[in-house]
Amino acid sequence: MKRLYTLLTIVLLSSVLAACTSPTVEVEPTEVLIDTPTDAVVEPTEAPVEEPTEAPAAEPITLTMTAWDISTTPYWQAVVDAYEAENPNVHIELIDIASTEYQDKVNIMLSGGDETDIITVKDIPGYSAMLTRNQIIPLEDYIDADGIDLSAYSGAADELTYDGSIYALPFRSDIWILYYNKDLFDQAGVDYPTNDMTWGQFEEVARQMTSGSGADKVYGAHFHTWRSTVELGTVQDGENTVIADDYSFMKPMYDMVIGMQNDGIIMDYGELKAGSVHYSGVFKNQQIAMLPMGSWFIGTMIAAKEAGEADFNWGVARYPHPEGVEAGTTAGTLTSLAINANSKNQDAAWDFIKFYSGPEGAKALAATGNLPAIRNAEVLDIFSAIAGVPAEAAEALQTVVVRLELPMHPKVGAVEQILNEEHELIMTGSVSVDEGIDEMNSRISEALND
Repeated sequence: MKRLYTLLTIVLLSSVLAACTSPTVEVEPTEVLIDTPTDAVVEPTEAPVEEPTEAPAAEPITLTMTAWDISTTPYWQAVVDAYEAENPNVHIELIDIASTEYQDKVNIMLSGGDETDIITVKDIPGYSAMLTRNQIIPLEDYIDADGIDLSAYSGAADELTYDGSIYALPFRSDIWILYYNKDLFDQAGVDYPTNDMTWGQFEEVARQMTSGSGADKVYGAHFHTWRSTVELGTVQDGENTVIADDYSFMKPMYDMVIGMQNDGIIMDYGELKAGSVHYSGVFKNQQIAMLPMGSWFIGTMIAAKEAGEADFNWGVARYPHPEGVEAGTTAGTLTSLAINANSKNQDAAWDFIKFYSGPEGAKALAATGNLPAIRNAEVLDIFSAIAGVPAEAAEALQTVVVRLELPMHPKVGAVEQILNEEHELIMTGSVSVDEGIDEMNSRISEALND
């Protein structure tokens, strides 16, 4: 028996060794058939799909924003409508302030702790005053976070930078041009103003175009009550600004305007001021033949024409220039948006400012016939294609140099206040041109050295 066990062990070991040394043989798998009824449908197995959940609706919010002369300035509501169309949860409430009272009222509002969210910055003095009083906030963090390219503003943003910070973004960058009533020129048989007209030639044409008396009188030109309508022409040469030690460079322009007023070529300043007469009304009523005014007035005239408020043909030309200054040299202004330091909705206010001052806002603004701060090819195409824009605009809006009306200066507000006061005294005849300029020199020197 023992021998038998030994023999079996040897046989088993031999079998194992043979299996280990034999070549591998692949065996095809045997297909397994399942007897399935011919009418049965085998559904694929799918992982359960979760139903998408709707994002919560954005909370409704109302932002308040200061503006001026809303009824005669169409672009305010146009850009607001464009923003609200993309942001249906946001409502922009415009606070209307008369343009002649705007800066004074905004100063009072902000000094009193008003919480209006968005402040429209009308000019450099207002901007300077608000940022030095810490009434508006710096925007660098917002600009950096959203990657805003300030070069799109063609240098306008640089004009708003103070001590390395920017407190507002420009949405409009207007230039001054000359508007004229083609029908009145045709009736008088006088050639239209050209794109290369000096101020001396402007006066000559104005005198030619003055006619009639009383209610039927047509004035050859018009200077609105703003001091800038006279003083802009004094800084076109680039040699002077309104922050100066000596203001005698303003004398030739003031002498011309006072002479035109005394001779009845332009309306009387005192009467305009007392009656709060708006320049748009006298132009639309065909009481004046020529009007030096900003490019924003194109949009106003287009709207007036469509509404039947200005049933006549009108055109535009480049701003008149001093002798020796190249045609196409004009003056310009910046209109910007800032966030009130007391606003409770600063992030939402920034989102609106980003839109209004960006490409989308620029397109909406251009569609109303106003020149935005961003003027890329698409924006300019929109502007040029507007029905009602005079054919002359394409050339009249081309500029060689644009001088800023006011430079950035810590005391520019005080300087402008003095200039405004002396301007009114000169234009009302309370002081002579020479006396007014002497007072400018004395008072502004004292203000700058204080």
